[in-house]
Amino acid sequence: MVQGSGGPLAGVRVLDLTRILSGPFASMTLGDFGADVVKVERPVKGDDTRVWGPPFVRGESAYFLSTNRNKRSIELDLASDAGRAIAYRLASRADVVVENFRPGTAERLGLGYERLRADNPGLVYCSISGFGQTGPYRSRAGFDAVVQAMSGMMALTGEPDGVPTRPGLPVADLTAAMWAAFAIAAALFERTRSGCGQHIDVSLLDGQVAWMTYPLAGFLATGEEPARLGSAHATIVPYQPFATADGHVIIAAGNDKLWQGVCRVIGAPELADDPRFATNPDRVRGRAVLVPILEARLRTRPTAHWLAVLEAEGVPAAPILKVSEMAADPHLAARDMVIEMEHPRTGKVRTAGLPVRFSRTPGAVRRPPPHLGEHTDEILAEIGWTEQEPGAPDEKPAPPPGRR
Repeated sequence: MVQGSGGPLAGVRVLDLTRILSGPFASMTLGDFGADVVKVERPVKGDDTRVWGPPFVRGESAYFLSTNRNKRSIELDLASDAGRAIAYRLASRADVVVENFRPGTAERLGLGYERLRADNPGLVYCSISGFGQTGPYRSRAGFDAVVQAMSGMMALTGEPDGVPTRPGLPVADLTAAMWAAFAIAAALFERTRSGCGQHIDVSLLDGQVAWMTYPLAGFLATGEEPARLGSAHATIVPYQPFATADGHVIIAAGNDKLWQGVCRVIGAPELADDPRFATNPDRVRGRAVLVPILEARLRTRPTAHWLAVLEAEGVPAAPILKVSEMAADPHLAARDMVIEMEHPRTGKVRTAGLPVRFSRTPGAVRRPPPHLGEHTDEILAEIGWTEQEPGAPDEKPAPPPGRR
């Protein structure tokens, strides 16, 4: 486990009321950058993802381990008066509160922004939900697949003659998490000038629509529905994977100079002079004719050959790696993007590293993902909650048989 400086958010205290993915990934990002994140979990059950699997690593969910490092865990029943009293005290000392309840739930629990800001006017309070705190869909459950379907992303994903396809990752959840982390950092910066906190409303659907960029811009400009093109690019040709003699290679010829390099590499210099393919707009219009020509050429040699000659020509190209191959890639090893952290129950656990590097205040993996309620006593002591006060959580229950 990496030990280092406090990170750029050192000293920032985060009360994390989230569960599953979008909220926990956002709060983990803040923790990676140095924030002290206190994760509130339901007694006995904890975060839903603690039991999501397989796979499990010696009884610990690999899913949970991937999104909850750099946090401390406290068990609180937020539906009880005592649990809320402890949450109020934690929130009164926090810089940030993050929640991803369905809109209205935090208010019903007595933990909404207006209630918490009354005790802490400088509080940055971030709500993550499927459809936002306002609008006709606000009360709908915000599942990633539903949001991807409604954002237009699934309609663009998949083969032209196939069905709309959800990408292999929950990109709506992860996009919302990154918007939330960015917005929280921006609000903390603004607070240094104004001294005031604020409420941040992050919607999975809004985040996905923002990601639609040029497909949405193209539709708004022309009124034409964007086509589903598989792994090809709507406005650049060639920019897609091609079958080789023994696998696949992806080629990204983003300008005319690179296109000319492709023609030289595949031994077809005449294509560079063909007026049907002279410019990128020509190639986009001539996609149906050009792509089969390229496919026939690229099938004649193995992937390794094409990668070598394309690299020598300066044409961006890559193999399509499996997860196992990506995890063993030497460049990612040099960038510390697959790291080991020490976990008290599982021993060494390999996980993704931090994707952002700071020259003076680097982030670090300071804590492994906590076991349920691991820091309850420690956190209560920090806020001065004594055993005589009502509602201090009882001794932590034993884990379910076979889970740990």
